[in-house]
Amino acid sequence: MVSVLLVSASERRKEILSGLVSEPMKLRFRALATEEINPPSGTEVSSQVEMICSAKAESAAEEMTIGGENPELAIVSDTLVEDPNDPMVALGKPVDELSAASMLLGLSGRRHRVWSATAVLYPPLGQTIGTEVLHGGWTADLWTDSALVEFKELTQDTLADLVASESWVGKAGAYDLAGMAGEYATLIEGDEVTVLGFAQGSMKVISSLIG
Repeated sequence: MVSVLLVSASERRKEILSGLVSEPMKLRFRALATEEINPPSGTEVSSQVEMICSAKAESAAEEMTIGGENPELAIVSDTLVEDPNDPMVALGKPVDELSAASMLLGLSGRRHRVWSATAVLYPPLGQTIGTEVLHGGWTADLWTDSALVEFKELTQDTLADLVASESWVGKAGAYDLAGMAGEYATLIEGDEVTVLGFAQGSMKVISSLIG
């Protein structure tokens, strides 16, 4: 089994990857030190998530090169929730209870699309492995997938409970499908892992490499 570095602060992503490995000591986690980019306005959310993930991959490669980190594989990912009113607007992570409540109200009783992009980074080995060439000779392959989720109509009491639970903290769109919000949200199309933080298309490759 190869040594893997997940460059992400997401507890849900850590949980998913940890469930794939047979040797936990081979798996490390840390947050990206570099600040995320803000994609240009007027860009579809599907493109925004790819831009952010690609930038994360470049930043992770630079950080690993400078820091002397040498995992045999590194992974970065990004997830955005598409505003049901506008495919050009992404619902990011709420900054407080008010913004969390506002996002949940906007999703209440409606369907929306969730986008995840995941990049698998390969170390410099004197040959190009991935399709994207990054800092320090690192290369990467990138996958992007979407899923469709439908929320039930949220009552005032339910909305208050979801906000009070703080399950929205650090979650795009202010909810966690695998957490409390899963009682009120249904996966209509696509794969659950895409909503939880990884492009579904990347998982077979990741599983084969780290299992």
